[in-house]
Amino acid sequence: MPDHTVVLTLAEVSVLASTALLRAGASEALARSLAKATVDAEAAGKPALGLAHLMDYLDALASGRIDGHAEPLITSPIPALVKCDCHGGVAQLGFDLAFDELVMKAKTFGLTLYASQNSFTTGELGWYAARLADAGLVTLAATNGPALIAGGGSTKPVYCTNPLAFAAPRANGPPLVIDQSSSATAYVKVRQAAESGAPIPEGWALDSTGRPTTDANEALKGALLAFGGSRGANIALMVEVLAAGLTGANWSLDAPDFQTGSESPRAGLFVLAIAPQFLAADFEERLAGQLERLSRDYGVHVPGASRATARWRAGGTGITVPRGIIDSIASFRRN
Repeated sequence: MPDHTVVLTLAEVSVLASTALLRAGASEALARSLAKATVDAEAAGKPALGLAHLMDYLDALASGRIDGHAEPLITSPIPALVKCDCHGGVAQLGFDLAFDELVMKAKTFGLTLYASQNSFTTGELGWYAARLADAGLVTLAATNGPALIAGGGSTKPVYCTNPLAFAAPRANGPPLVIDQSSSATAYVKVRQAAESGAPIPEGWALDSTGRPTTDANEALKGALLAFGGSRGANIALMVEVLAAGLTGANWSLDAPDFQTGSESPRAGLFVLAIAPQFLAADFEERLAGQLERLSRDYGVHVPGASRATARWRAGGTGITVPRGIIDSIASFRRN
């Protein structure tokens, strides 16, 4: 194994993450929820949203962009609707606290809607959808944050990367999980390229003058581009309406930077969970058969299988993590 990497068990990664979060000023409940989501992302093969992203949370806790002792306020104004005000904390804790109620309501009423507001950025969006799919629910999730990508016809950032996630349970296999941003790439990938001095592909971003660029540092001063041009930008706008408009969270244009300052982005999270058995009693079996046919007979890549495989391997052989990230997390102290 190269000297610049370390292999840790999932338990060791969890202790590392939760200890650092506590040192940064998080409550035990917040540290537990955020550490679990971070480790799950790392184990699922999404390191950009795992331990590398944990540094953003640690810095935000130390700088006041996350209120480490915020207690989410969860209400249910009507039976099939659950609202959460994160009060400047993190979305993961509110979702954890509401999870059992969400599942119960969806299986009682056929569907339920979860609307979260006033949180830091939500991390791996697929994590929320996949958890509900593991409980037997078909799920659609959307979230926003500070403006990073240009809208259709514009050259300035107006939306966040505004991802959509979808998950559905299938019989005798991992759930179908689709998690993708409205931008041509994730912001963290551009930031990583800038840190390493690597170029980015054409079509990812504009510089500060609105011109296409392959220089990651210039891209960070400009705007990311939506995938598929104006069609992707339309999806970003749709996500903005769901995740900020309906939840009452900040529009991306009004959300403070998640990397600097002392103010929370006050982002939103929209989650729709549907109990499929009320519509099709054999849904999970039918989906399993269809996904198998698509994969076997047509060569279609089915999202979710690789995630499940990565998690299974991580549980057995551990996670390989850059030593620099481990050292940074382990040495973190609140300023």
